[in-house]
Amino acid sequence: MNVVSISDLKTNPSKVIAQSDDFPVAVENRNKIKAYLLGKDLYEKVVSYLENQIDEKAVKETDFSKGKDFEKVAKSLGI
Repeated sequence: MNVVSISDLKTNPSKVIAQSDDFPVAVENRNKIKAYLLGKDLYEKVVSYLENQIDEKAVKETDFSKGKDFEKVAKSLGI
């Protein structure tokens, strides 16, 4: 992971943003990490991964034996 000072971020934000495409960039202020910068693609990958984990957990915890017939539900919704 790359680490930059907040001064470097202020001086050349485009360069730091470019560094954050594949890996997070830690932003330091007075030698303490205060934030992480994620590029757009990396952020979207993280969000997608978390959504998939939530969906997998929901499927594992669902008791499908108590489910309703899809055709009946669709008909009641008018679709």
